[in-house]
Amino acid sequence: MMVSLDGFIEDANKKIDWHVWDKEMDKYMNGFLDQIDIILLGRVAYQLMESYWPTAEAEDSLITEKMNTLQKIVFSKTLKEAHWNNTTVIRENITEEIARLKQLPGKNLVIFGGADIISTFMRLSLFDEFHIIVNPVVLGSGTPLFKNIDDKQNLRLLKTHSFKCGNTVLSYEPLK
Repeated sequence: MMVSLDGFIEDANKKIDWHVWDKEMDKYMNGFLDQIDIILLGRVAYQLMESYWPTAEAEDSLITEKMNTLQKIVFSKTLKEAHWNNTTVIRENITEEIARLKQLPGKNLVIFGGADIISTFMRLSLFDEFHIIVNPVVLGSGTPLFKNIDDKQNLRLLKTHSFKCGNTVLSYEPLK
């Protein structure tokens, strides 16, 4: 997840045009996408990405290709159907579905958003790791990355990675 220094995933107007990105970030994301098989999304994040990636003309066409060809699962009770390539909608039994997916051979699962699905996954203790890309910007308000979290979540720092553009990836694992 991309997050501002003050913890927001989008600004007060629901915009993400503040994301800091450069060629070094492209290289990182290409490598990251090589490590996953399935992208998990909430409905709002899915609709945002579905409106962008199928026709994207990103500088790094490998990212566009990967985003459009990787399997995607949308967790939504309201989305009727998915039109983006390789997308399945799951309406219920999140815990059982994630347990099933984790048993499949292959690479990793990754959540690319949004705040509601992240909160749900946290409440259900479904995360194995967090990889949070902190952008060097303070928004002051917006949608927090972690919202409606009932209980304190203790995490252990696994590693950090800083980029010349000012972004820092913080990788954590939940302490059970």
